[in-house]
Amino acid sequence: MPGPAGFRKDALWPLAIDPVPPLFRGSSNMSDPYIQQLFAGRIGGANYGKSTAIYKFEKIKRAKAAAKKAKPDVALIDLGVGEPDAMAFPSVVKALQTEAAKPENRGYADNGGAEFKQAAVRYMKSLFGVDVDPDTEVLHSIGTKAALSILPACFINPGDVVLMTVPGYPVFGTHAKYYGGVVHNLKLTPENAFLPDLNSVPADVLAKAKVLVLNYPNNPTGACATLKFYEEVVAFARKYGLIVIQDSAYGSLHFSGPQVSILQVPGAKDVAVELHTLSKSHNMTGWRIGFVTGNALIVKAYGDVKDNSDSGQFLGIQKAGAAGLDDVSIPRAIAAKYSRRMDLLVGVLAKLGFQVRKPGAGFFLYMPAPKSATGPSGTVNFDSGEAFSQWMITEHLISTVPWDDCGAFVRFSVTFVSDKGEAGEGEVIAEVRHRLAPWKFSF
Repeated sequence: MPGPAGFRKDALWPLAIDPVPPLFRGSSNMSDPYIQQLFAGRIGGANYGKSTAIYKFEKIKRAKAAAKKAKPDVALIDLGVGEPDAMAFPSVVKALQTEAAKPENRGYADNGGAEFKQAAVRYMKSLFGVDVDPDTEVLHSIGTKAALSILPACFINPGDVVLMTVPGYPVFGTHAKYYGGVVHNLKLTPENAFLPDLNSVPADVLAKAKVLVLNYPNNPTGACATLKFYEEVVAFARKYGLIVIQDSAYGSLHFSGPQVSILQVPGAKDVAVELHTLSKSHNMTGWRIGFVTGNALIVKAYGDVKDNSDSGQFLGIQKAGAAGLDDVSIPRAIAAKYSRRMDLLVGVLAKLGFQVRKPGAGFFLYMPAPKSATGPSGTVNFDSGEAFSQWMITEHLISTVPWDDCGAFVRFSVTFVSDKGEAGEGEVIAEVRHRLAPWKFSF
């Protein structure tokens, strides 16, 4: 006798099996699961994960691995690292050890602890002479990157324009685009001291603009903003109804002269917030702690969105961060170290013929890439910063980072590892000179 409709007598599964399994249903490509069709357009939609483009830092990583394999007896000199080479200071590590053992620090931090906010207030006063209200004008962040990813949710609707500098750190713009916003790039060029030309923004763009994002001292150019420039920025923001997000990740690492904050400008708090992080200033990159300070309404909005994005940084880290903020000798010592290393690197590269000038702060040295190099094996031509950077890694095991957004440039970093500490810094830079000395560079 036949079994139940749709079943064979000798089986326990349907006879009429769906020729397209549910996992692939709805897909135009039988090799793709249906999940491939569900990705949001903001990250590529149905084509997510299929791009064959290689991010430049991945290219550098692969080139370094290949060069080390090809020349195992040559030590890699990594002048492309974008983070400090040293540990957090012992006093900060000790503070974390102490605070991590306290039961009262084990719970959710939410929008931060009072001790860290108070320390941030003292820090802004000590380094920049800026007064901040701890209750309304400062809030912690899980690093600057997290703050830059949260702030766009506070302001950006579809069609809104964000003014951003290029080259630069793209995180705010990336998230603005997620919300349907549009990024208008302001080029940073040596002719304008790597400051944006605010007057270059077209009127129709300004009509839709909401936010101006700045980053000074700048990554990658190393340029520093002046108070005069910040005064122009505040006036510009007032005139066109903009808010200003000033990413001051390297703000406490000036080599000479006073530390500069946009909040030193009268009226800046009416339009701006400034982002600070202990990643660069206190060698606390992996600790993920910083703060947003300035306009109270912007800080409040940031806090409201943040409250629905994370549960705050561990209170033990916040309290250790407070100990670091209260010791202003830490960023000053770190700035002195980078200044010393920068003098060595700039001196050697200048003697080799590179067009270099010591930046005013931070640990990045940004310079034009040469058009060619002539040496023992003949002449090599470079049509971009990337081509020069790849040659440096492949032929000399010297790692740098190319930046071709506004011409052929390359970025060096003085956060290289020195096994002998300060005594070995000169040896590292001398080895750079030794490897490049046989070559003549043309610009």
